[in-house]
Parts: sequence; structure tokens; C-alpha cells
Amino acid sequence: MRTIDLSPLYRSVVGFDRLAAMLDAAATNEAASGYPPYNIERTAENAYRIEIAVAGFKSDELSIEVKENLLTVTGRKTANDEAKRYLHRGLAERNFERRFQLADYVLVTDAALADGLLSVALKRELPEALKPRTIQIQTNAAPADIIDAAPVGNLIDGEKAA
Repeated sequence: MRTIDLSPLYRSVVGFDRLAAMLDAAATNEAASGYPPYNIERTAENAYRIEIAVAGFKSDELSIEVKENLLTVTGRKTANDEAKRYLHRGLAERNFERRFQLADYVLVTDAALADGLLSVALKRELPEALKPRTIQIQTNAAPADIIDAAPVGNLIDGEKAA
């Protein structure tokens, strides 16, 4: 069992408690269950794909939900009334819930089910305000207009600057 003691981190930093809580949650969640297996692939600079092995599940038995940067994929098998007599049962068709913590500005763009794999496409879209921008440097230009203002020390109470 792998555990990490983050108490020294709590004592020496301020404002990173959310990060430490996410690390704790990730460590306990991964150890809990390895079913169903999945891959996370980077398909472009700001695009990702999660592939989850969901053999035996139909699309109406799967659900995908995103809430507050938490992607939850759930599989619920419907009751099968047929009386089947298995000689060997190796396919795990049990219910599951798999959670993925998404970074800020990561959106789910598409989901598809093919050949027993559920593919969830993700894209990171930064708002324009957060994207880097280039500031043009002007040469031989006049300095910006300076607004004339009276010095603060020369004003008498109740008097306004002209």
C-alpha cells in the first residue's frame, strides 16, 4: 500500500491545500479499483483521449457526466432475464464508476463506443484573456499624454483640483 504523508506540505505552504487534497484523493482512488482498465492518450498539444475498456456494455448502459472539473464515467448493466449456464465466466460485466480529475479549461468534446472501447475526447481551451499575447514596442513615438494634476499636498480640504 502506497501512502504519502503530506502534513509537512500543509505546514509550509499557504493556498495549496486544494492541490494536496487532490493528491490524497488520487492516491486513494487508484488503489481502490483497477476496473475497468483505461488509457489516457495525448492526441495533440491541447487535445487528449481517454479510452476505457467496456466490453459487454451497450451505449445505453453507460453514462458520462462532467461536474466541476470531475469527469465521471459510469456503467450499469441492465438485468438479464435469460437463464444462462456458463461453463467459465471470464468477462467482468460488473457495474463500475471511474472518475477523472480534469484540469481547468479542459472540456469534453466527444464520446464514442466502438469495439468494446469507450473513447472520450477532451480539449483544453484557454480563454483569450489567459493566452499569451505579444506587445508591440514602438520606437520614435511621443510619450503618452500626461494628465496634469495638482500635487496632493497643495490641496486644501474641500478644494477640488482644476
